[in-house]
Amino acid sequence: MKTRQEMVQDRETFLDRARGVMSGLAIGDSFGDASRKPDNQLAYGITTDFGEGASWSTDDTEFGLLTAQTLIEANGRLTPEIVAEAWKKHVVTQGEELNRGGNSEMEAAANLRRGLMPPYTGLYNAYAFSDGAAMRAAPIGIVFAGDLPGAAQAAEIDASISHCRDGVWGAQSVACAVAAAVAGASFEEILDAALYPVPKTSWYYYTFQLAMDIVRQADGRLLDAWMPLHDRLATRYKASVPEAVSQAFGVLALSHEDFRTGVITAGNFGRDADTIAAICGAVLGGMYGYKVIPARWAEKTRYPSGTCLPMARGIDLLEIAGKLCALAQ
Repeated sequence: MKTRQEMVQDRETFLDRARGVMSGLAIGDSFGDASRKPDNQLAYGITTDFGEGASWSTDDTEFGLLTAQTLIEANGRLTPEIVAEAWKKHVVTQGEELNRGGNSEMEAAANLRRGLMPPYTGLYNAYAFSDGAAMRAAPIGIVFAGDLPGAAQAAEIDASISHCRDGVWGAQSVACAVAAAVAGASFEEILDAALYPVPKTSWYYYTFQLAMDIVRQADGRLLDAWMPLHDRLATRYKASVPEAVSQAFGVLALSHEDFRTGVITAGNFGRDADTIAAICGAVLGGMYGYKVIPARWAEKTRYPSGTCLPMARGIDLLEIAGKLCALAQ
C-alpha cells in the first residue's frame, strides 16, 4: 500500500480511483436497491444490469455526498461541531421523516432538534448499531488515502453524530478499507485495513471473522458461501453493522476480481442490498478505478436524484471526487 504522500504525487491514478469510489458508491446503491425489488426478482431472478428507466439514489449515496461536502467545506478537518452544523442545515430541515432515510439518521436529527450535540446524538440513539454511518464513510477514504489513522479519526467524528460503538466502528472500517484500496493495497491489505480500527472484543469484529470463516470453509466458492452468509449473520434488524457490513466484506472476499461482477453479486444479496452493494462498489471502485466501470452505469448514476436529501440533487460525482483529491493534495 502506498503512503498518502506517494499517492497524491501520482495524480492521474489518484483521481481515477477517487472517481471510482464515488461512482462505485452510487452504482452499488442504485443497483442494490433495484435488484431487491419484487418486480425485478420476479422478472429476472438475478439482476445483471440497469433497466432503461431513470436512475435514482437513496440515502446511501446522498449521505455520502453530505459527508463529502462537509469535508470539502471544512478543508478536510472535521469536528463534531462542523458535522452538526451540516446536519442542521441539510438533514434537520427535512422534518421528522426523511424520504428513504435510515432510522439512525432520523433519530440523530430528532436529537439535534432537542438540542443535543455529538456524541450524545449518537449515544442516545436506538439504532446506533446500524450501517447508516458505514455507507456514508467512503469519501473519507479518498481524502485519507494511505493514511489509516487519519481515515479512522475522521470517520469517528462523522459517525458519532448518529452512531456509537459498532455503528462507529463499521464506518471506520469502510473508510479505512477505501483508504487502502485507493492507495493500491492488495485485497488482503484491504481486509486488514477494514479491521484496523475495530476492537477485537466487539460484535462487529466477531461477525467479520465469521464471514471470513464462511468464505474459507467454502473455499471461496460463491454458491457454497451464499446461504451461510445470510443465515449465520442475520439479525432482527437487517441494517445493523454486524450483519450488513460484515456481509459486504464477505461478498468482497468472494467476488473482488472485477468491478462489474462484484457489484452484481452484492446487489443481488438481498437484505440491506443497497448498502451492501454501495460499500462493495466504493471499495471496488477504489481498487480498479473509474476507467474499468461500465460507462453506461457510470453515466446513469453520475448525478444523484436527491431522493432523500435535496442538497444532493444533480451534484456531479466526478467533480466531487476531484475536490476530495485536492483536499488530500
